[in-house]
Amino acid sequence: MPPPSSSSSSSSSSSPLTAVQGLCASFPGLALPSAPGLRVEALMPARRLPAGRVLFAQGQTPTAFYMVEDGEIEARFAALDGRMSVLEHVRAPRLFGLAAFITGKPSRYEAAAVSDSRVRVIGEPAYRVLMDDWPGFARALMREFAERFEGNLRLLEAARHLGAEERFGVALRQLAEERAAPPDAEGWRSLRATQAELAQLAHLSRQTVNQLLRAAQAEGRLRLRYGRIDVRP
Repeated sequence: MPPPSSSSSSSSSSSPLTAVQGLCASFPGLALPSAPGLRVEALMPARRLPAGRVLFAQGQTPTAFYMVEDGEIEARFAALDGRMSVLEHVRAPRLFGLAAFITGKPSRYEAAAVSDSRVRVIGEPAYRVLMDDWPGFARALMREFAERFEGNLRLLEAARHLGAEERFGVALRQLAEERAAPPDAEGWRSLRATQAELAQLAHLSRQTVNQLLRAAQAEGRLRLRYGRIDVRP
């Protein structure tokens, strides 16, 4: 599931990942042979997006999918009442937009830059190289999207069948799986998340999420920081 924040993040000050580095970071353990690696680099042009720029619109049929190389992309859709609902915030080096590209159907959401961002454009030529010439890439891609689908099912189940505290726990674990940093010496993992995003994922009010966060902190199960939550297994 994608990932969200209530405040815009600035692009990283370090050099952005190359296409090859980004893809390898997306799928740990996947090694890229040198020849396909050179072809992928040439076939995945970079595109810069200023904050607020829409990359593709809801209802548009994309001719490519994308990898965030730097910055942050928000996936969101317009509800029937006209309000925008955020699906996730995509940060480097995650891929997005694959479903509409593969099916050739209009996208069910729009993608817009939260901050000044840079994405790699993966069109049909690059996709063929990735799938046909990179051993193990297709399996890694299938595993990645299977995990996203499983995460969405857990959230759907939680929204329909579980109580508030259980739904909150499922949403927090989902975000931790997607974006928490590696554990520090004490086992804490830093997670960038907001109460609004947790409330949306758990289908709870922000007031309820705030109460659950404070209770969990009092019990020592997490630590609250500005825009971040420290969690432990």
